[in-house]
Amino acid sequence: MTDHREVAVVRWPGQTPPIEDGLAALLAAYHLRTEAEKGEPVADVDGLPDRYRAEITDPRTAFAGDVVLVALLGGAAVGCLVVTSPARGQSEVKRLWTDPGFRGRGIASALLGAALAHAAENGVDTVRLSVWEWRAGAIALYERLGFTVTQSWDERDQLVCMQRAA
Repeated sequence: MTDHREVAVVRWPGQTPPIEDGLAALLAAYHLRTEAEKGEPVADVDGLPDRYRAEITDPRTAFAGDVVLVALLGGAAVGCLVVTSPARGQSEVKRLWTDPGFRGRGIASALLGAALAHAAENGVDTVRLSVWEWRAGAIALYERLGFTVTQSWDERDQLVCMQRAA
């Protein structure tokens, strides 16, 4: 297991080494895997829905106003997460992804910890997220960090909505 001190969580864009390509690769992997798990696999990024492709090709615009956190290990981008701008005392965690080759090393926990700290620093009362029900490992992680299942705000089938105090 990697010691959390070995994982650097940085805000993007910001005063970081150039990580745009690493971020794009993480977002692409997230969306390609998600589409495959939903039973709608596509061969490459070009086959993704426009809104997902836009996140990969132009994250600066797609996530304008949001905070993108990137986990670096040895200078390489190995995980990412988006925290939406606060609205009515809430922020949402989206796009949590760890490169499969680096899972089990505390990277997702480090990203979530940084996201929760960011939310608290910005006056957020509640952090929420949605996760596909088949992602049992992610759900278990969220529960360990104090998230609980709540009434759905998204009507997509098999989507679990969770929240916790910031």
